[in-house]
Formats: sequence, structure tokens, C-alpha cells
Amino acid sequence: MADIIALLPDHVANQIAAGEVVQRPASVVKELLENAIDAQATSITLVVKDAGKTLVQVTDNGIGMSVTDARLCFERHATSKIKLADDLFNLHTKGFRGEALASIAAIAHVTLKTKREEDEIGITITIEGSQVTSQEPSVVPKGTTISVKNLFYNIPARRNFLKSNPVETRHIIDEFHRVALAHPQIEFLMTHNGSDVFNLPSGNSKQRIVNIFGNKTKEKLVPVSEDTEIVKVSGFVLKPEFGKKSRGEQFFFVNNRYIKSAYLHHAVSAAFEGLLKQGTHPGYFLFLEVAPKSIDINIHPTKTEIKFDDEHSIYAMLRATVKHSLGQFSVAPVLDFNKDSDFDTPYAYSKKQPSIPKIEVDSNFNPFQEERSPKQANISFPFKREKQPQWESLYVGLKDDASISSLDASEKESGTHDAIEFESDQITGSLFSSSQEDNAHITFQLQNKYVVSPIKNGMLIIHQHLAHYRVLYEELLKNITVQEGVSQQLLFPLQLDFSKPDLVLLESVKEALEHTGFVFGTTEEDTLQIKGLPVSLTESKAGQTLEKLVKDIKEEVPDAGFSQNDLLAKSMAKSMAIKTGTVLSKEAREHLVHRLFACKEPSVSPDNLPVLVTIDTNDLDKKFM
Repeated sequence: MADIIALLPDHVANQIAAGEVVQRPASVVKELLENAIDAQATSITLVVKDAGKTLVQVTDNGIGMSVTDARLCFERHATSKIKLADDLFNLHTKGFRGEALASIAAIAHVTLKTKREEDEIGITITIEGSQVTSQEPSVVPKGTTISVKNLFYNIPARRNFLKSNPVETRHIIDEFHRVALAHPQIEFLMTHNGSDVFNLPSGNSKQRIVNIFGNKTKEKLVPVSEDTEIVKVSGFVLKPEFGKKSRGEQFFFVNNRYIKSAYLHHAVSAAFEGLLKQGTHPGYFLFLEVAPKSIDINIHPTKTEIKFDDEHSIYAMLRATVKHSLGQFSVAPVLDFNKDSDFDTPYAYSKKQPSIPKIEVDSNFNPFQEERSPKQANISFPFKREKQPQWESLYVGLKDDASISSLDASEKESGTHDAIEFESDQITGSLFSSSQEDNAHITFQLQNKYVVSPIKNGMLIIHQHLAHYRVLYEELLKNITVQEGVSQQLLFPLQLDFSKPDLVLLESVKEALEHTGFVFGTTEEDTLQIKGLPVSLTESKAGQTLEKLVKDIKEEVPDAGFSQNDLLAKSMAKSMAIKTGTVLSKEAREHLVHRLFACKEPSVSPDNLPVLVTIDTNDLDKKFM
């Protein structure tokens, strides 16, 4: 029998490796930015077109590469970072496996331009699908420029699995944030489709956070700092009152490398225990420095998971450090038995003698004597001022039942009151017709969650949140589609703070939001002004609704069209709908029921959950048999 095991060709092996290293355009951005940082660059420029599907280009002013290194860097597992297996546990650089450039070159058109400072001219290499198509010397500035075009051009199945451009752009921005936050001393510039997205000058960590997330972030930050033998903790946490329902602004960095750790996140959450509102999450930018030998970062293809040798001690120290910072800066309540400085005597009054207060009493004062101004005592007026009634004026125009019953008979006969017509509401047909008209409009609220209404053959139980969700969804979707949203103007415009990336997302759906009833004013760097709201939305819920909308857009936003309108209507309706536990009046319950059955699909919510349940009288009778 012939042998059946054979070695894979290099281009096939590279494509398989690319499946782990390059999942989407954001993966290319991450690898190229990390290579630029390892090249000791002080200025890095990222250029993206069509969410990275057409072009991802990274330019740095680092040390550059020689001709041999430039050619060799695209080979599999070719690296300058490690030479022995033990070096994996003493890493000080970003990329070390030597598989990123080889994987990228296997599934895209790559152009590399590089030059060292000591060289007179540089080199340009072009690769398509792991095959070098050209290599020639060229005049280029010091540093390296790598252009990745037509990603997944030779793997159409992988390209079809990419999300829409806004979603892929959001992933690229997330990777850009993670690298930029970890290296505030490096200048970063990012452009997308020809327009600048971020221009981050070099500075410290606080300046970098403010430059990315807006000036309003400055007042939200609480510094964290602790240095021990095991770990050094630094960075910032957000004040508890600025906690969000989404987990957006949560960043852990270990040795300037972004990581994800549910264990460390639990430590921070434990430090915020009792300070956050229910359903909100803390925000933090925490940098941990540990000995490279005490961690293993080679356990995940994306290198975002790290294994600690002594994770229990790090957990305890991180929790204690965050809790201490919250108490030190008077964010968390602390016990302080020292006297309050507010009760100290001011310095200007410390040597003054106290003066005894004097009490003056008017011995001629008579409370029963009518007030008379002494200066006007001898002045005579040409008219006499009539004394106005005091308490009697409260009862002017009121008649008791006895006076009403004793109306003049002649006034009744004259027909004065017969000509009065009383306005009445127009009688319309009831949705729940019944032989007992008194029971037709009876509704009950069960556990502040369900609305119960009797019908002909039993009862109807409606989930109030899902019912209102369905009503608002169809109303908003109609307004967006027909572009006839009704707006309520605000006397004082709302000023809502959003980060720069969030404002970019809201700007992309601004037209659709205006059709729902929003009226936007001027938009500053990190402040969104709202002059009008949809009729069904209150001012207190405006910020929460837009934050939820931004979160949904980040997770999955389809391309422009009906699917995008559907997502906007769902997100806004879910935030605006009445929640479980809300007490509804009799009129509100009846109004909700009538609006629900005016919908096209009253029985299911926009998420395909049942809205109402009917219980037949026969089923109730069986319970008592």
C-alpha cells in the first residue's frame, strides 16, 4: 500500500496559518502596528480604505531593515526576537513568532518599502500570494512602509464571512486604541477613506486617554498607583457615577501588551462593590508590570490571553489598590475619626473677641393696633380707601347645596339652564366587546409586569414591556421609512458627552435618527447637542437610549437599507419601552392594550418573543373539577 501522508506545500501551509493569525482586517492592523513599535518608531501612520478590505498601510520612522532582512521577514517563523525556546519566557517585544508577515503575504498583495539610516537607498519588495513578484532598490525615507491590498483575494470564502464596513472599521479602531493606549510616548495618526480619524500626539497616559475618548473624560478619571515586589499597578479607573451598561472602556495592559482577563476584571468589579448602580460596569485603564519570567503569553494565537504564575496574589493586590484609590480620592465612603476641617475657625477670626449680641425691643408695639405709618399720619387723601375683605374673599362665588336647591323657579321656567349643552366624548366601538359593558374596559396589573384584561371567553395576559416594545418598534420603523417622525422641542437643549468614536458612529445614522424625531444641534469635539426628542422619549432616557444604540451599532450594524432601519428601531424601542416593575394607571393600561392590537403583529415582539397569552374559561373550569 502506498504512503498517504505528505508534506503540505508552503503556500497551503501559509494559508492555514493565516486562518489563525489573520481573522479580519483588524488582525493585520494589530500585527503591523506591533512590528512598527518593535522597530523603535516614534511616529506611526495607519491608512485604511474600505474598512481594510482594499488597503491597510502602516508607515513608521523606525530603524528599517536591510535587503536580506526585508526578503527574509516573509518566510515562515523567521524572527529576530527569539533564538532559544527559553526566550519565550523572557519576552520584551510584541511580535516574536515570525508568522504574521508570512500569513499576511499568503492571502493578500503586499508591498514592503524599507530603508535603514546608514543605507543610501532602500528596497521595495512586492509579494502576491506568498510569491515574490518584484524586488528592486528604491529611494524611500528612513523607516518601513507595508501596504496590504485586497485582503483574502485568493480565499473568497473567508472574504464573504467578513462583516459590513462599519463593523470591520469598529474592530480596526479597537485594535488601534489598544496599541495607542499602551504606548503614549509614540505619535499616532489614523486615516480612513481619506479623512483623519485620530491624530494623537506623544504624551503621557492621561493625555492619551483624553485625546482618544474626549476632554470630558478628564474629570472622570481616578489615578491608581501601587508598586510591590510582585506587580506594579498604575493607570486610572472611572468614577462610579460614570459606570456604563456596556463594557466599552475596559483596558488591561500587562507589560504594555493588551490582554483580556475575566479573573482580573472580577478583581476590579469587587473593588467597586456597593458603589455602582445596578446593571452598570466600571471603566478602567490599568497597566500592570510583572517580571517576564512570571507570565506565559504564548497560549493564544492572538496573544490576548496571559497565564500568571501567582494570579491569586495579583488578584488581591489589584483589588486592594483600586479600592484604596477610590477611598483616597474621596470617591468611596471611608471612616475618618479626625475632625472635619470645615468646622475650624477661620484664621481671620481666630484672634477676634466675640461681641455680645444686643436685643432691641419696641415697648410701644401693640399687635392689636392697626398699622399706621408715622410719616403718613397727617396726610389726608381725597378718597377713602375701602377695607378689602380678607378671609371672606376665599368664599366669593361659592354656593352650598342648599342655595343651589333654592334656585328661583322663574329662572328655571325661563329656560336659561336648558340652553346649556354639555360636551361629551365620542363613543367608539370597543376592542373587547362583551355583553357586560361594565367589564369591557376593566384591566388589572399583575406583579407590575403583566396587564390582565377580560375577554368574551376568558382572559388575556399581556407582558407590558414586550407589548410596549412592539408598539414603539412599529411606530419608529414607520417614522424612519416614511420620514415623518414627530419631534418635541426642548426649551433647554441637552448636552450629552460621547467619545470621538461614538460620535462618528452616531453621525453615520444621524439622518435615520432625525426621521424618528431627534433634532440635533451643533456637535463639538466630544459633546452632542440635542434640541428635540421623539414624542415617546423623555429627557432622562435620551442619553441611555443613544448609549444603547451605540452599543448595538458596535456589535453588529448592517449596511444602509431596511436592515439598518430595523436595527435602529429595535434598539431605540427596547430602550424606550416601559420596564418590568413600572406601575401603570388604568388609563395607561387601556391605552397600551388598544395600541398593541392596532399593530400589524401584536402577538410577538420584534425579537420573536410571545407578547400575550389567552386563558380560556374552559381551562379555568377544569382546574376546579
